[in-house]
Amino acid sequence: MSSLALVTGGNRGIGLAIAKALKSAGHEVVITYRSGPAPVGFNCVVMDVTSTESVDSAFDSIESQWGVPEIIVANAGITKDGLVMRMSDADFDDVINANLTGAFRVARRATRGLLKLKRGRLIFVGSVVGAMGSAGQVNYASSKSGLVGMARSFAREIGSRGITSNVIAPGFVETDMTATLDEKRRNEIAASVPLGRFCSAEEIADVVAFIASPQASYITGAIIPVDGGLGMGH
Repeated sequence: MSSLALVTGGNRGIGLAIAKALKSAGHEVVITYRSGPAPVGFNCVVMDVTSTESVDSAFDSIESQWGVPEIIVANAGITKDGLVMRMSDADFDDVINANLTGAFRVARRATRGLLKLKRGRLIFVGSVVGAMGSAGQVNYASSKSGLVGMARSFAREIGSRGITSNVIAPGFVETDMTATLDEKRRNEIAASVPLGRFCSAEEIADVVAFIASPQASYITGAIIPVDGGLGMGH
């Protein structure tokens, strides 16, 4: 069944792969992005998830042009890595604001339409480090860990209306960011993963498309790891 899907931060990397997978599954897809060129072949709207005004304005625009999004993928996020002794308040606050509070702003505004429809999917893109932790990423790991409590609270609060809420937890993914790592570090990371390799963005996207599908209608409040076994037991 075709639905309108919204992917935040969908103009590159994992977000764009998710948008393509949802489009391939037959959904109409709206991508939000903050800067850079808009991807070709999608409905696109500028949205800054760190601004409630921007989020509300983007949703108003989407709903007036294409209708109420039924599938919400909160993917937009940033990193500002650094050792904790040198991490400033601003670096911590900025990552929490974009990754955690930003996802909340999007999901909160989306539920207005979902509650009227009495159906929908909230899908939060988390990370394996949300459960395992990561040296140099206290801010990022905290933001991704927070998504779990948020998603599960949404699941309990609006599950009776037919709305599911889940977290996809990727491991190390082939993106522009990981492509800059030197070969020695890449090999060390791959060796720490039971499957012995990085994940492709498409492998993340395929799992998101499944969680968005009717086949996943009885899955809610879950963390779905797509990490090659890196986080098993966490």
